[in-house]
Amino acid sequence: MLRLLSIRNFVVVEALDVEFDDGFSVLTGETGAGKSILLDALGLLLGDRFESRQLRPGAERAEFAAEFDVGDAAAAAAWLSEQELASDDDVLLRRVIDAQGRSRAWINGRPATLAQLAELGERLIDLHGQDAHQALASADAQRTLLDAFGGFTTLTREVGESWRVWRAAVEKHEAAASAAKASVSEREFLEARRGELSALGMTESEWGELSAAQSRLANAASLLETAAHCSEALIDGDDALAVRLSQLMHRLETNSALDPALREIIALVEPAAIQLKEAARALRDYRRRLEVDPAELQRVEARLAAIHDTARKHRARPEALPALLAETDARLLMLAEAADEAMLARRVADAEERYRAVAQPLSAKRRFAANELAHRVTEAMQDLAMAGGRLEVVLIPEASPASYGLEHVELRVASHPKQMLGPLTRVASGGELSRIALAIQVVTSEVGQVPTLIFDEVDTGIGGAVAATVGRELQALGTRRQVLCVTHLAQVAAHADHHFRVAKIGNGATVATTLDRLKSSERVDELARMLSGTEITVKTRAHAKELLEQHRRATS
Repeated sequence: MLRLLSIRNFVVVEALDVEFDDGFSVLTGETGAGKSILLDALGLLLGDRFESRQLRPGAERAEFAAEFDVGDAAAAAAWLSEQELASDDDVLLRRVIDAQGRSRAWINGRPATLAQLAELGERLIDLHGQDAHQALASADAQRTLLDAFGGFTTLTREVGESWRVWRAAVEKHEAAASAAKASVSEREFLEARRGELSALGMTESEWGELSAAQSRLANAASLLETAAHCSEALIDGDDALAVRLSQLMHRLETNSALDPALREIIALVEPAAIQLKEAARALRDYRRRLEVDPAELQRVEARLAAIHDTARKHRARPEALPALLAETDARLLMLAEAADEAMLARRVADAEERYRAVAQPLSAKRRFAANELAHRVTEAMQDLAMAGGRLEVVLIPEASPASYGLEHVELRVASHPKQMLGPLTRVASGGELSRIALAIQVVTSEVGQVPTLIFDEVDTGIGGAVAATVGRELQALGTRRQVLCVTHLAQVAAHADHHFRVAKIGNGATVATTLDRLKSSERVDELARMLSGTEITVKTRAHAKELLEQHRRATS
């Protein structure tokens, strides 16, 4: 669960440190106060992209840090262990972003990539946004929702992998069938080419090695003369560089007693003397290795000519002949396999059988999970001013097997008893969609393993008794998981175990966002503001107290 969030120089936040507890916490505040800043900061800690406008004006860099307790997050703890980033039951995330957009991140003090932050984040936080009903519009999202609810994501991955193996077998079979139509003349041509290339016996590095040897042998006399001349100039001659440098060193050392400053110059000259000796030694070795060998030169040039003639015949670069032989072998193998159509057909059948061996159990699990999800969401809808409404999760067989299984998923809903079931996005109004999405989120969150749930204004479009029900649902969820909720409804906020108020202070020139944990009396004022707007009256304060009292009685 999230224990601490620290923000520096982010948008209008100069410095903010927030400690969180378990249970149900709400963040409230006036529109524009910066409630979303906390969620955006968390998103950046978990791998989101940073935009330059998010840096506080005048700041050189933004900094973010968060501390999580992973004692109750088995998936996160396992991931940290696999990545060798574990540190007891705590994990500390840190990210620094400068004005140029350069980013650095750490997990438990060790450098981390944004991809690693994102992978870990999926195991630490489950974010439900105010546009959740829009995300549910796609068939992929509806299928993923059902699979996550059922807890068989691993099986879904196995289905995807077996489907890819099957498709690869089908494509190979089809390619081989096409290759089987190749003419006999092609096969004869390839076999002849393979015979010539195999007989040549050329290695991948041979052309380069032979070319270098030919150049060396053909110019051996000139190279020997050059080596002898350089050796004479370096060390062997009476006026050699090494002799003159030795005399120079001797003179400097003699005079260094008169002025110690000369020792610094000696220290610079000494490496040059050593390098000259090394160069002279290398030249002597080179001269010993180099030999004039007409017979070897003739052998090398004959081999080069044979390779060059073969390359010209097959219209290839000489150095590419080994690769051409490999391509020829591969093509001949494909032609040979094409002749064994039965073997390839068996491979396709075996791959399909393995696919169905995992896809069919997935379908059975989906049917069971679909009924359970529909039942539980339908129950939740009754408490959200949708009495008689119902949800069905329909599995529709695909025309052909797919990477995700044998069927696609469609959520169908009726928002009241007289309405016919229809696709989620076609039969529900905007407000109804928000409530249905909320019901789905609450139900699916109950079975998840992520320790911290964040709801960002998911109560948009509801109010009154429905809002109070949402508050009770979130408070109940908070007894099992850590729940953070950004809300503008007093009826929801009244059910929180912990209440934070976000406020913007300052004038037009200097503006900052603050966050305060509210005490009991302060909660009354904040709830009253949420009920009435800017003006708090005796009536709205009384209403706020009543909301808190109702919550106290319900939980006592």
